Amino acid sequence: MSDEEARAVYAQAGLGASVTLGSRPAVLVVDFSCGFTDPACALGSDLTPQVEATRRLLDAARDRGLPVVFTTIGFDASLKDGGLWLQKVPTLGDLQLGGPWVEIDERLGRREGETVIVKKGASGFFGTNLASVLVSQGVDSVILCGATTSGCIRATAIDLLQYGWPTIVPRECVGDRAQAPHDANLFDIQAKYADVVSVEDAIAYLESVPVPVA
Repeated sequence: MSDEEARAVYAQAGLGASVTLGSRPAVLVVDFSCGFTDPACALGSDLTPQVEATRRLLDAARDRGLPVVFTTIGFDASLKDGGLWLQKVPTLGDLQLGGPWVEIDERLGRREGETVIVKKGASGFFGTNLASVLVSQGVDSVILCGATTSGCIRATAIDLLQYGWPTIVPRECVGDRAQAPHDANLFDIQAKYADVVSVEDAIAYLESVPVPVA
């Protein structure tokens, strides 16, 4: 089945409607840690274009005083906190707390006060306080960036929908190790969980929301 035929099938099923965004968005950057953005790590790949596009988005959010939240994957040296995921993906054991692969890619310019949540599963919500962090900052919509599209981005997008946060995913701001799973998962995210948009549209949305009162 061609992409055009698949789109027709999905449209006939009523999939792919748009979500209604709010006026207090946050930028959530999932796992743009060095372990995923540096090809020197077994888990990593060259995501330079995606990191640079995300930095543009982050700076637009920062200019308006909007929340920015990062996640990273990190395990104890014993790896006993990794569960079954480490059996399925043994190289995740390279992501040890205190090591360089857990650090947020410095090209994103993380600022003091921008929360970093350490997770041990695919979704940013699984076993973490991410929901509380978003609620406490009055977030009513999310712009989701990071890696990988087929793994932690998809898992987090599903949970954002299930928790009730309308979400957009700028296609230039998410990446994967291979094009086929990246494309397939963006297709599915657009159909079922979030709106896949351009980074330009995401920045325009950020610039359209009211500046928070200090």
